[in-house]
Amino acid sequence: MNRSTSDVQAFESHATDADLDDLRARLTAARLPEAETVHHAAPGSRRWAQGVPLADLIDVVNYWRTEYDWRSFEARLDRIGQFHTAIDGLGIHFLHRRSARADATPLILTHGWPSSIAEFTDVIDELADPKDADTPAFHVVVPSLPGFGYSDKPATTGWGTGKIAAAWVELMERLGYSKFVAHGGDWGGVITTVLGGRFPEHVLGIHTTLAQPPSGLTTDGLTAAERAWAEETHHFWHHRGAYAKQQATRPQTIGYSLVDSPVGLLAWILDKFAEWTDTEDSPFETISRDRILDDVTLYWLTRTGASSARIYYESHGGVNAFDPELRVDVPSAISIYPCDIEKCPRAWAQERYRQIVRWRSPERGGHFPSLEIPEYFVKDLQEGLAAVLAANR
Repeated sequence: MNRSTSDVQAFESHATDADLDDLRARLTAARLPEAETVHHAAPGSRRWAQGVPLADLIDVVNYWRTEYDWRSFEARLDRIGQFHTAIDGLGIHFLHRRSARADATPLILTHGWPSSIAEFTDVIDELADPKDADTPAFHVVVPSLPGFGYSDKPATTGWGTGKIAAAWVELMERLGYSKFVAHGGDWGGVITTVLGGRFPEHVLGIHTTLAQPPSGLTTDGLTAAERAWAEETHHFWHHRGAYAKQQATRPQTIGYSLVDSPVGLLAWILDKFAEWTDTEDSPFETISRDRILDDVTLYWLTRTGASSARIYYESHGGVNAFDPELRVDVPSAISIYPCDIEKCPRAWAQERYRQIVRWRSPERGGHFPSLEIPEYFVKDLQEGLAAVLAANR
């Protein structure tokens, strides 16, 4: 599809019947391993000690093959409003929902991995047109990261978090939003931090569920709870971060499996939804199978298992790595959910985020709060951004 460098064009998502038939055929013909060799006496985290349990995977695969409705998700995206534009030669797909309120503020929401724009589809309406007239309203923009979903797959290196943040500024300007607020978690949190640090002339402030402190800070002066956070984060990256090391060093190798096998893709992603959510045994305690399959099917139909993994390769180390000296001077609201994988003490966060106007530690929720506890997430985001906007007055 030919585009000029500044055109923004409407976009419709529509998988072919042949692609959906192929998906079902592959699910039917899948070869599965034997059951995991762990105790099955009772539900709990140990049941997932070797990864996704066979019985759980079979249940989701059967539902995906016989009951899941992809067309419903496509219709939801179309109702929100989908668009495409080219920035630096790369096609960027995004959702755009303008508020009916005259006082609405532009807001860009950035997802991470292994999520996608599917992470935010159920919260966009309330952010754009809240039921309470005293609650801030937003013109909501939700882009698909390069190599994710319906955005193009980069054919060369260079699309790390810094370049993506610069592309988001260009995207917002094309939509007429020269100043805006930003939110993100996971890689979206890193990109949101870069937006606030590098582009303060455009970014009014940020809200993030991932605060990244500078390296080398000590635990001196931290409370016992904050020390526990630091220890949990350290443990995660040293004992449970193999997926990130794989994608940061050999994304092409794992990519063959993720693009060729829907069951392999499902297991790779479902494992993270299980481990990173605030649940006792299964991610489906808080997130429906449909919502997780919206995300997984988007990866499958767009063949982005390999290209999405490359954000780790592009952003871990080298010239595209996160700038350790970056400081964020715009107003920042930060929420650290109890079951997220990285939890940053406020004293550490303040070393990078110089104007924290709101800090929250919710009582529940994990890495995907917009899916796990959407009503709370929306309220927290509204209140956090209200504090950010108040600091600009």
